[in-house]
Amino acid sequence: MKKVYKIEVDCANCSSKMEAATKKTAGVKDAVINFMTQKLTVEFEDGADITAVMKDVLKACKKVESDCEIYL
Repeated sequence: MKKVYKIEVDCANCSSKMEAATKKTAGVKDAVINFMTQKLTVEFEDGADITAVMKDVLKACKKVESDCEIYL
């Protein structure tokens, strides 16, 4: 399943690092951040608890850029 989330990120380099961190999160099959549109597209693994996975994604992204925001 794929879902698209609105995000707030300040620089393209940070969005690239956040994308890599998201891809490493358990339950995430693939992820793409489009810096220009400020959107995060996440493809979840089958049977993943989307709410729990996205909380982990947000934690991983906050480690890269503490003031980033993902609107869940």
